Formats: sequence, C-alpha cells, structure tokens
Amino acid sequence: MPRDTNNNILVKLTDVSKSYGSSHPAVNAVREVSFDVRRGERVALLGKSGSGKSTLLNLIAGLDRPTSGKICVAGRVLSELSPAAIADYRRECVGMIFQAYNLVPWRTALQNVELPMVFARRSKGERDAAAREALAAVGLADRIGHRPSELSGGEQQRVAIARALMNEPELLLADEPTGNLDSSTAQEIIELLGRFTEISQTANSQTTTILVTHDEELAERFATRVLHMQDGRLDRDSGADDA
Repeated sequence: MPRDTNNNILVKLTDVSKSYGSSHPAVNAVREVSFDVRRGERVALLGKSGSGKSTLLNLIAGLDRPTSGKICVAGRVLSELSPAAIADYRRECVGMIFQAYNLVPWRTALQNVELPMVFARRSKGERDAAAREALAAVGLADRIGHRPSELSGGEQQRVAIARALMNEPELLLADEPTGNLDSSTAQEIIELLGRFTEISQTANSQTTTILVTHDEELAERFATRVLHMQDGRLDRDSGADDA
C-alpha cells in the first residue's frame, strides 16, 4: 500500500470529488478539493450549509468514498482499503464528535465512553479505568452512572469528546460539535477541545483536529488554519503559510 513520504503530513487530499445520484446533472457535493494537513494542526472547514464541508469530513473519516481523487491518512490510501481495513482505520486512527452526540441512549456515560475500547478488545478493567479517567478529564466524574437523557446537551457533548479520545486517535474529526448548544456552552466545548489539543502537543503522539463549522468566529478562535468551503470547492486557505 502506498505510503506518504512526508512524515509531517497526516492527511493529504488530491483532487477529491464526490457526486450523488444518477440524475443529470448529478449533485456534486465536493469538487476537486486538494489540501494537506500537518500533524498537530487544528484545521477548521468553514462554510454555509450545503458547501460540502460535512461531506468532506465523512470522506476523510472513511464513512464514504470519493467519486474521484485520492485521500491519504497516516499513509493509508482510503479508497484502496477493504471494508475490514476501513473499520480498523476508524477504530485505530480516527476519533469522531458529532453535532447530535450519537450516544447510545440505554448506556450510561461510563459505558458510552468505553465503547471504543470494547471494539478494540481491551480488558474490562482497563476499559473501566480509562473511561473513568476520561470522564474526569472532561469534568464529569460525578456523572458516570447517568444515561444521556439525564444529562444536559453540554454534558452529552463532553461524554462524546471523552469517547472520541479514548483510543488516543491521531486524527480527531468534529462535525458541528457546538451546533446544538447555547453560546456559553459552545464556548466551553471549544475551549475543552483546544485544551486537549494543546495537551497532545506535549505528549508522545500529537492529535490533529479537523473541525467543521459554519461559525466564522468559532473557527477563528479554535483553529490555527481555516479552509473556506463554497459550492463544494475549497475557496480559500487561511493560515497555510503559518502551518
């Protein structure tokens, strides 16, 4: 399998396009997008609804495949991976945070957070200890036995963040993580994500973050680099010279 020769580049997109439907013309959600993301960068994909930013994030996550072009993450060319290898990639390399939290409603906060380690076949004792530590890190040590319906929106998103970081992913993908939150709670969540990113810079393995948002102020506050999306295309790259 082809490997990326530049060890500082974690994500590389080359002329990536994604079209949907058999109608004429087809819906072109992403159009010939190319960019690199270096290890440890905090990148925001900024654009209005329908600009293609969430579609692009799903392609990088391996949840969908491009119609054309190439996506390489940590040396893996995603379009060349089997379904089993894609599952391994998402488990081993990627952490995801969603706008709708995507917590399992009948599981407690502790049980939701430990799920990635369940899929990684880690022992019950190891899972329990790591999940408790992760929940304490996001300020929810006293909420480990609560189910999602017993938590506020901000608390649910904190659980989702803890879950996404459980396997220490190289790549953290966040799709409108503050979209369902009030402005004060949204700021807390962004500060929390920023804090974890800063911590990773001093650790043995850096976490690279790609954040999808329509909020320009949020993007500027969180990211070291902003990719502006419009009509499925990369319209502007702010901060690339400083990356």
